Amino acid sequence: MSTQPPPLVAASDLHKSYPLPEAGRVSILAGASFSLDAGASLAVTGQSGSGKSTLIALLAGLDRPDQGRIMINGAELTSLDEAGLTRFRAAHIGIVFQQFHLLPHLSAEENVRLPLELLGRPCTNALIDVLFAQVGLSTRKHHLPAQLSGGECQRVAIARALAVKPLLLLADEPTGNLDAGTGREVSELLFRLAAEEQMTMIVVTHNQDLAARCTHRLQLDQGLLR
Repeated sequence: MSTQPPPLVAASDLHKSYPLPEAGRVSILAGASFSLDAGASLAVTGQSGSGKSTLIALLAGLDRPDQGRIMINGAELTSLDEAGLTRFRAAHIGIVFQQFHLLPHLSAEENVRLPLELLGRPCTNALIDVLFAQVGLSTRKHHLPAQLSGGECQRVAIARALAVKPLLLLADEPTGNLDAGTGREVSELLFRLAAEEQMTMIVVTHNQDLAARCTHRLQLDQGLLR
C-alpha cells in the first residue's frame, strides 16, 4: 500500500507583527497555515497591506515568524540559524521580486551567474545559453539592466531564479510593474518554465488572470489564509 508523500511546503500557525513608530505593534499574520504538494502552484491574493509580501519573506527565510513553523522539503526553516537559512535558500529557493532587484553595474548574464557563484557551483557558458534561451533573451545577455525594458529585466530575474534549479519558486507580484501585455507574456513564461522544470510555485499577486492559472488559490485576510 502506497503512502502519500508529505507536502513540499507546510506552514503552520504563522504569526508576525512589527513595532509601530509611536508605540505598540501591528499584527500582520495571525495564525496563517497552508500546505502545498510538490509540483503544484499556489496563488496568494489579498488587499494591499494584508501581509502577502511578509508571507513570501518568511517562506524565503528572509524574515522569521514570531511564532509558527515552516517546513520545506523536510527542512524546518524556523529552526535554522542565519547561515543555515542562507545556504538553504541559495540552494533550493528561487525568488522573483516585483522590483526585479538586478544589480545595475552587472550585465544580465553576470546577474544570472551570481547565485551560482555565491554557492560555489559551476556556471558554464552552456548553462547560461540555455537559461537565456528559456526566457527569450539570447541576444540581450551582455546588456546592463538600464539598457533593458521592464519586461526584459523581469525575464532576467526569472533566469536568475532558475539558475540553481530550485525546488520552490516564490514570485512576489511578478507582473506588478509591467503593462498588461508584457505581464501576460511574463505569466506565460513563469508557468511554462515551472512545468518544464517541475517546480513548485507560490505567487503573490493582485492579477486575477495570473491567480486563476494556479492549481490552488488562497486569500490572505485578517492575518489568516482562507
